[in-house]
Amino acid sequence: MSEISASMVKELREVTGSGMMECKTALVESKGDMQLAIDNMRKKGSLKAAKRAGKIAAEGVIVIAENTDKTRACMIEVNCETDFVARDTHFKSFADQLSQAGLSANTNDIDSLMSQTSQDGSTYETVRETWVSKIGENIQARRIVTVTSPGCIGFYLHGDRIGVVVSLDKKNAELAKDIAMHVAATNPVAVDANGISAEKMAKEREIITAQAQTSGKPANIIEKMVEGRLQKYVQEVCLIHQPFVKNPDQTIQQLLQAANTKVLSFVRFEVGEGIEKPVTDLAAEVSATLKEV
Repeated sequence: MSEISASMVKELREVTGSGMMECKTALVESKGDMQLAIDNMRKKGSLKAAKRAGKIAAEGVIVIAENTDKTRACMIEVNCETDFVARDTHFKSFADQLSQAGLSANTNDIDSLMSQTSQDGSTYETVRETWVSKIGENIQARRIVTVTSPGCIGFYLHGDRIGVVVSLDKKNAELAKDIAMHVAATNPVAVDANGISAEKMAKEREIITAQAQTSGKPANIIEKMVEGRLQKYVQEVCLIHQPFVKNPDQTIQQLLQAANTKVLSFVRFEVGEGIEKPVTDLAAEVSATLKEV
């Protein structure tokens, strides 16, 4: 067996990004064969990635890429398990690569995105598995949207936890960004009443009716109360009726009319929304981790 030198361990660490002891063990097992050690580590990395797949990935980042003429943008949420990893520059770089790949592929499908080929010739899914192996956390590209506009696209990122993409029917990049910022702050349900689903309206009507019935008023009065409250609900949750966050004396509708433009659509992502993150006992988690070592 070839002697495992410190320089060999260093070289393998630089290639794989893995720990020193892991690299030394791999070289011992491969009898000093560098390529075999890398192959074996990749195999083990895949197993490690699969093992982490069940872990809750509720932290992460939102990233957005746009084309040069601001008519298309791709927004993606990439998740990890801890905010420590979410702040890592390499993790953010991977997320940026995915957004650029999504923009180029003009896709809204994660599976399609992850099957795209990265700069090193491997698929992004393979790159993801490699990062799982290096970092030791579950990393997932959760959702992606690519928006194309006949007018212009504007976007806003609140840190890297909230992202919004807005499509306008005319070219007005500054206005599109302002509206994206507004959407980030207020989280409207739809552009206007037409964008609220029949199911959501029916549910809201059911809730409002139940509330109104506790008043003990006659049925005809209750019906008027319900309609009034439904209209108020629409005013509150529809983008065009909301007071503009930068000038509350002006509604978004008035802002758009002054610019002679319309909002065609918007998409808002917030890191981890909809993911149930379990409450954990940190001491017990550390103890369990140490037992696995």
